[in-house]
Amino acid sequence: MDASALTLLVDILDAGNLSQAARKLKMTRANVSYHLNQLERAVGMQLVRRTTRRVEPTEAGLRLLQHGRAIQGELTAAQEALASLGQGLHGRVRLGVPTGFGQVVLAPWLIDFKRRHPGIVLDVLFDNRVDDLLRDEVDLAVRVMSEPPPTLVAHTLGPVRHVACAAPHWIAANPMALEPEALSQAPVLTAGVSGRSLRLAAYRGSERREVALEPTLTSENFQFLHQAVDAGLGIELLPDYVVAADVAAGRLGLLLTDWRLSIFGTHMVVLHMPDRYQTRAIRTFLDELLALGRTRLAEAAQVGAPA
Repeated sequence: MDASALTLLVDILDAGNLSQAARKLKMTRANVSYHLNQLERAVGMQLVRRTTRRVEPTEAGLRLLQHGRAIQGELTAAQEALASLGQGLHGRVRLGVPTGFGQVVLAPWLIDFKRRHPGIVLDVLFDNRVDDLLRDEVDLAVRVMSEPPPTLVAHTLGPVRHVACAAPHWIAANPMALEPEALSQAPVLTAGVSGRSLRLAAYRGSERREVALEPTLTSENFQFLHQAVDAGLGIELLPDYVVAADVAAGRLGLLLTDWRLSIFGTHMVVLHMPDRYQTRAIRTFLDELLALGRTRLAEAAQVGAPA
């Protein structure tokens, strides 16, 4: 058994199937399968269970997976030690981030971070889907959810509160009841899946209500949603950090200010794998991301917060 065979096992299990591992390693699927078979022969045990779509580790595979990760971490640390002989941080940071949070909050900081650390390669995926970190091949993922997956390490940035807002001229022309149920009859514009009903949770003190929404316009492009709201198409239902500046400037007016609203999740978290080695570049990036995110979410929560 050699170190390269163990790191190959890590790559296969991280990828979830042989085909994905082959693409990542720039090898043929047959070649990956051959090396896996050779490793299993060398140890005399089955290391993975193969299905039509995925491979999963056996108990022996899990034991070797831990050692393989340790070897990968040591190799990365050795490369870092050599790179640190020069000046500045080096390496790659792969980040998955929701579209709105990424565009409104993180974009200026990401540019500044890259300017301060030119040796770091940033790979940023703007996406609202809550998917597998392994499939997206990211080191860190910022996600909005109520309960982080128990298999991942989660750092909480803060609570996420959705707010209902509209253009002042629309509010003046469309008086609306000050109850969450009024949203079910109103033209709602929000992020989400087109054609699928969304469930809105509304809280006021100890009271909780749930309302089914059928948005008339959905998009992951928040600039487009702002334009649609400004044109008088209805009520925008977005996280507070997306609309905070427009509300503060008077470009948008708030509705249902007595209620705390939630749709896609109650907290924003940063997720990463528990046993994956973090380079100095990733650790530096994560520390700054946590500090910035927590500050900006706390600031946004002050805009129109319910009593």
